[in-house]
Amino acid sequence: MMMPRLCKIAMSLCVAIFAISVTFNNITDYDSNYQFIRHVMSMDTVFPDNRLRHRAIDIEGLWHACYWLIIAAEGLTAVLLLCGTLSLWRKRRASAPQFYRAKKWIYAGAAAGFITWFFGFMVIGGEWFLMWQSADWNGQEAAFKFYLTIIGVLLFVNQPDAELPSQ
Repeated sequence: MMMPRLCKIAMSLCVAIFAISVTFNNITDYDSNYQFIRHVMSMDTVFPDNRLRHRAIDIEGLWHACYWLIIAAEGLTAVLLLCGTLSLWRKRRASAPQFYRAKKWIYAGAAAGFITWFFGFMVIGGEWFLMWQSADWNGQEAAFKFYLTIIGVLLFVNQPDAELPSQ
């Protein structure tokens, strides 16, 4: 049946468009999320007597470098997912094994997105820089929504595909 394949393509495209939007927004409205990175890395809004504030980075060049690394990771996620969506679209009428092989770019894009939003925001931002302690600069909830959505789509896309009925 074609419908599960079309759903996999549509859901992959939605996540790709999300990653494209995030990348575009971070480039065209650079300062908004740059301030987020600056505050998280400088740890200027964590609990006042925190014993881990020695981890803070107060070097403007590193703030910019880290922000561009994040933008690049978001962009890589977008490109890989877009390539994966296009690959799935091209193989939508192919055999189940061929359609399965076309999923490799979705796997790569999902991995890039998971690394970006889980490792980058939850592990590095949330735990290393203690972002969770900030009332104003805590992006963990948003990151959680992003990487769980990516995982959900990946799990669905990874489901086995039946052979299409012959015409």
